[in-house]
Formats: sequence, C-alpha cells, structure tokens
Amino acid sequence: MPAKKKTGVSAKKDRSKGKFLVIVESPAKSKTINKILGADYKVIACMGHLVDLPAGKMGIDFENDFKPEYAVMKNRKKYLTDLKKEAKSAKAVFLAADPDREGEAICWHIENQLKKLSPEIYRVKFEEITDKVIKEAFSHKGALDMNKVNAQQARRILDRIVGYSLSPFLWGKITRGLSAGRVQSVAVRLIVEREDAIRAFKPQEYWSLDAILRKRGVDEKDDAPSTFKAKLVKHKGEKVHMEARLTVDDILAVLKNEKFIIKDIARKQKKSYPRSPYTTSLMQQDAFNRINFSASKTMRIAQRLYEGVELGDEGSVGLITYMRTDSVRISDDALRAVREYIAGQYGGQYCPEKPVAHRSKGRAQDAHEAIRPGLPLRDPGSVASFLNSDELKLYTLIWNRFVASQMTNAVYSVLTVNIDAGEYMMRAGGAELIFRGFLLAFNSAKQDEEMERIPSLDPGEEVDLQELLPEQHFTKAPPRYSDASLVKDLEEKGIGRPSTYAPIIRTVIDRNYVKRIARYFQPSELGELVTKLLVKNFPDTINYEFTANMENELDGIEEGNVNWVKVLKDFYEPFSRRLEKARERMKNVNKEEVKTDEVCAECGRPMIIKWGRRGRFLSCSGFPACRNSKSITTGVKCPEEGCSGELVERRSRRGTFYGCTNYPNCRYVAKTPPKDPLTSVDNGDNVEDE
Repeated sequence: MPAKKKTGVSAKKDRSKGKFLVIVESPAKSKTINKILGADYKVIACMGHLVDLPAGKMGIDFENDFKPEYAVMKNRKKYLTDLKKEAKSAKAVFLAADPDREGEAICWHIENQLKKLSPEIYRVKFEEITDKVIKEAFSHKGALDMNKVNAQQARRILDRIVGYSLSPFLWGKITRGLSAGRVQSVAVRLIVEREDAIRAFKPQEYWSLDAILRKRGVDEKDDAPSTFKAKLVKHKGEKVHMEARLTVDDILAVLKNEKFIIKDIARKQKKSYPRSPYTTSLMQQDAFNRINFSASKTMRIAQRLYEGVELGDEGSVGLITYMRTDSVRISDDALRAVREYIAGQYGGQYCPEKPVAHRSKGRAQDAHEAIRPGLPLRDPGSVASFLNSDELKLYTLIWNRFVASQMTNAVYSVLTVNIDAGEYMMRAGGAELIFRGFLLAFNSAKQDEEMERIPSLDPGEEVDLQELLPEQHFTKAPPRYSDASLVKDLEEKGIGRPSTYAPIIRTVIDRNYVKRIARYFQPSELGELVTKLLVKNFPDTINYEFTANMENELDGIEEGNVNWVKVLKDFYEPFSRRLEKARERMKNVNKEEVKTDEVCAECGRPMIIKWGRRGRFLSCSGFPACRNSKSITTGVKCPEEGCSGELVERRSRRGTFYGCTNYPNCRYVAKTPPKDPLTSVDNGDNVEDE
C-alpha cells in the first residue's frame, strides 16, 4: 500500500489525517471495493463520464489537429464538486474506473480536474472484484494508458463529426430532431436490408422422400426392431434435387419396382468439443436464445453481478469477471480452480489431462479475460438465495458455460447405413450419446436421447419396401433479426465492439428507427426513409466495410500502432468533400410531405402527411397558421366491444404499442401490431427487456 506522506498542497490541510480516495463509476462497485480495502480507504462513485464534448455545438477545432473542446456536463457538476472536496484532504487518489477505453477516458478527465488538488494520482485496473484481485491491483498502481484515451477521443470525435454533419440533412429532408450515427445508422441499414430481402422473397418448392423398410425374418412380437426409416440422398452418385411433384412421381414409380440392398454399414465415434467461455457477444446471444433476455437486459444484470451482490455475512461480492470482452482467455488461477471443481464434482474422467485451449477470434483484443465466475468459485446453488430470478438465470448460464469449457469431449456413436435401390441410394442411421463429457455441466435431458433403433443388418442383405413417404417443402424467407442474430452479424462484420452492441440496439429503438415486434426487429417507416436517404447521399460513410475498417483503426490507436490525429484527418478530408456535394444536392430537395384527400376539421384546408420523430402524422397544410394535427391510424378497428375507434401506433419508454384513437375513453392497448402478412415471418414470445 502507498506510504503516507505530505506534499506542497497538503500544507492547507493535513493529509496524514485523511484517507486514500478511490474513484469508481457506480455505487454498487464502491461498496464492494470499500469492504475489501478497509477503513483507510474511501471509495466513491463518479457516476460515469463527468466531462464530454459540449452539447449544442460541434466542439472540435478542425484547424488545430481536431482539438476537442471539453466541458463538464451540466448534470454531473455536483459529482465533480464532491470529488474535488474529497481529493483536497486525500492521502492519494486512485482512479479505478472500468478497464476499457471509456473507463480510461473517464479517469483521464477526472485526473485533469483533480491534479491541482492532489499530489498523487494513480490508475488501478482490475477485471474481477474479489479480495485477491483488488489488493493485487492496488499493489501494482500505475499511470493512465494514453493509447486507450486517444482511441476513445478519436471514437468520440468521429461520432460527433458524423452525427452533427449528417443530422441536418435529415432535418431538411424529413423533420427536425432526427439524428444519424456512425455505427447506429449502419446497424439500422442491416435491419432495413433484411426487411427488403423478406419482401422480395419468393418461396421455392422442393420435396424430400423417405422410405419405410423392413428386415426380413423378424417376428413383430420380438423385442428387436423390424422396420426402420431411410432417406433418399443420391441418384447415380449425385445429390438428389426434387423441385416438383412430377419429378417425385417419376422417382416413386421407379423405386416401387426396385430391390433394396444394404450397400454398407459404418459405425464410428464422433467427438463434440466443449465451447469456449463467454465473450460479450456470445453471452448476449445465449441469453437471448436460452433465457429470453434482450442484449440490454443481459448487460444490466451482468453489470450487477460484476460490481457486487450482497451474500449475507460475506457482504458485497463480485460474482463474475468484467463483462465487456472479446477474449476467451482464462487466468491460471481460474483454470486451476475450475479443474479442481470438475474433478471433485464429476470425477477425473471429466477433467482432461491438460487444460482445454480456446482461441479468440481474429479481431479480439485479448486485453481482458473471458466472462467467468469470480474466485473463489461459487456454484449457482450456493448463491441462489441471494440472487433474484433474473440474476440467477444469467449467473447459471455463465457458470455452466465456464465449467463446461474445461471438461472432456462428449462422444457419440454414429451409425450410417447406405441402401442401394437401383440407380438410387437411401441412407439410414443416427447418433447416440455414449459419453456425456462437457454436456454433463448443462444437465440437459435432451442430450440423452438415443438414435432411432435399427435392426441388425449385413452388407448385401435385401430388405423389403413397406412404404414411400414423399413430403412437400417450401424455402423460407430470411428471418428478421433478433438480439442474438443482430449481435452475431455486427460482430462478424466488425461493426462495433463488445461495449457497444447493447447500446446500439437500445439507441435505434429509442430513435424509433427500429421496432421490436415479438422477439424480432422490424424497421419503422421512419427508419427505412432515413436509411435510404443516408445510403443514397453518403454511401461510403454508411458502409459496412468502412465502419469495420474504422473500428480496426481505433484498435490500432489503442495498441499504439496508429496516430489518432492521422486517423481523423484521413477520415475527415474525403468526408467533408462528400458533405459539400450532398449540401449542393439537397438545396432543391423538398421535404417528404404527401397531400391527402382529408380536410382539416378546424380550417378546411387539405391535410398533408408529415414526418416527426415518432413517424408519420397528419398535419394541416396551413401550418403554422393552423396547428391541427392527428395520428395516422392503422385502419384496424378497435377490438373493444362497442368502441368505434381505430388502432394507432404509439411509443412509450418501454417501446412501441398500439392504442385506440378514442383514448382516454377507450384504454385498449396491444403490444403486437394489427394483422400484417410480414409479421408472420417469425413468431415468438416477447423478449424480456425490462
């Protein structure tokens, strides 16, 4: 721990009587850390960013290497005042925000505000809020990582340039108050283009053909199986494609007269390998698919588990490691602990001789560990009574994935039987789980299902055809994006980073560019209009490859390989030229307003369709002299008995819903939209988001 000493500023106040000041982001984290460090420390929360670019103007000096004009945020001045007061009498200040770019920038801004008040300011970093890790972090105090700070500055300035430059175009073409974002607009583009693909999709017919075959000489009263199912797979050695019923009928006519001869039988073992522990995106995908959590909800709960949960007499304890990571790396201590747990809980046969090595994806920074339970390991059962149901669900998910990641392979016995029928070949078989391995950690009954029973057969043996079962199918439209599939696509395309996936989704919904219908995302009319306008005028900026390359540049800044000012210059020079050309094009472009046959009830002028932040609405063409306006209904009658109203789309803090035009006299509300043929593309329960 740092030595107690006095310096120049301490002459005003005796620092030897003060405490060591630790600054973190949240009150929950401060409570957990204070318990670990003890009475000589005072841990307080800054509540996130205190300093940012100014609201209401660009705040960037383009002529002076993009120098940002930082200002204390109005709603955060109180927190900064409290920090300054504590820093004046502190022995030393420890900046302990999250170990990522945003955390580093928060610490840098606080250091700039406090450096005249405190003689000693240190940076401490940790990815796990446990006794050992916290004390070790404070014994290795250091300085700020300016590469991370510069990466955050570059990202913030890029976002400000794009947002403050593109948004006015939306105001001129659509309505004031709309906004564009460097990454968020690209995410909306993904959703809009998926919707376009769904609309353009035309189902294609195809067929499959199964045969019920019977082994000769087996008494149906015997316990041994006599019949089995085989699928048509080849014709003259090539894969069979059956696109119409006529083709199927021709094949049926041939097969009915063929002999079915067992060609060969193969039985082999197949291994299934344990998956890696969670990265942020994998956790968000699994949480959506397995426990029905949105990306935002997953991150909120993970934050609580990381910062600390009250565990009775133990007090506040951090239960998982840092939850924003693209790495699958595990510390040596965690590897030892989980291997001991596996051997003790399941037996030595489930613990491999050497730790299982998992590889991070190519773009992974590997700066943090994977998401795993904190040390000492606490299984879900031991903490269940201290967690609410949502916390327990997510902790169990993280626990199972982590433990399974270091267990032995699962082993299946795979049986394949090929049957010749003239020029055609049928195939039967299946897989039977013979050693559960890592699947034991998930305790899933489905993994114990056995393959279909097939009678004992020999090559060259003839079996009898009992029945041919043709089945018609149609290709399906691509599904709408869900939280899981959108996060997966964002990661694969290199758009955003672990800390941004959930905020991206939340932002595009809040801006009414995207609606969540059941479990899936659908672009709003406004989202489609904005996206097509931006793509038309700024195709190079609202571009997947460009956005991914920019993320790689930011990573390069963080790694110390790229100069942050050069990145901004390389971006801004061509962007500003495109901006000027777009301004010229937009001078003679009218707003998106459509005349209607409806007449204003107040002044008799025609009503026109205008756009607002919440979508389309009807407005008097005499605006501003006449301010009459009303919502555009869906045309669907209100289901309430005796009500003459129609349903209209509305928005609230919790998202889109449908209400009656006769509100407040009629309070009918529905989460799902009126009948729409497109909404049948995907079905599912509402995702848990609140």
